[in-house]
Amino acid sequence: MTTSPTTPPPQIITGKARLAGVMGWPVEHSRSPALHNYWLRRYGVDGAYVPLPTAPEDFVAAVLGLQAAGFKGVNVTIPHKEAAYKLADVLDASARRAGAVNTLVFREDGKILGLSTDGSGFVASLAASSLPPRPQTRALLLGAGGAARSVAAALQDRGLKVAITNRTHERAVTLAAALPGTDVLAWSEWEQQLGEFALLVNTTSLGMAGGPDPLFCPSLAQAAEDLVVADIVYAPLVTPLLAAATRQGLRTVGGLGMLLHQARFGFKEWFGVDPQVDDATQDHVLNSL
Repeated sequence: MTTSPTTPPPQIITGKARLAGVMGWPVEHSRSPALHNYWLRRYGVDGAYVPLPTAPEDFVAAVLGLQAAGFKGVNVTIPHKEAAYKLADVLDASARRAGAVNTLVFREDGKILGLSTDGSGFVASLAASSLPPRPQTRALLLGAGGAARSVAAALQDRGLKVAITNRTHERAVTLAAALPGTDVLAWSEWEQQLGEFALLVNTTSLGMAGGPDPLFCPSLAQAAEDLVVADIVYAPLVTPLLAAATRQGLRTVGGLGMLLHQARFGFKEWFGVDPQVDDATQDHVLNSL
């Protein structure tokens, strides 16, 4: 990656500022504001990006209110990605394939465009870690929410064979039905079958600080020695799952890379600049953790 100055100029905010933000419940853990506001300062964009804690029952009203207030769009995180999919007037191909949206763009014609950038961001993160997904290998995804849908679709599009497991089995079955060719494993059994996979991805909030189970750490005893373990959680930077994988000598990929790479697409839509994901960007977000 190329490197740029780590101390960008002061942020520009005028009456013509472009506004965007991140909607989630909770949203306190999100480092998207630190990332986007860094890029705004670095590229001299008149704008701001803010956290927007939004309860599920308020999601639709909040989105429409932000659109009416002149926002350019929002990122959406847990638990709103499937609700955002239903709300969008127009969907890109990735969103239609994944059945979930993590980026909303409020267009000039009044329509809401829904994008799914999680999957492409995740694959870009693997590639940046020199661990690109290998076609015809098997990947196991923990979780069946919006991020799982996007990551599963992206991996399938690159020739991987994907299996899903989820604490609520019915949700895994529903996801698999939406992505033909996806296998389903019982949550109580996947640890024993881990040796059959080359990639394990936690797409849930398990292991996240402040989440439902911040100490989440399943057994990796049956893992093959070449298993790559990835976690989309980035707060903490090293989750208990990643720490256990490292102790076992397995290669790991943290969630920060996915955050950085998926964010580029929304930033370009809202603020008109395609930002670089480089060492300076990563260092800035790391310093905010």
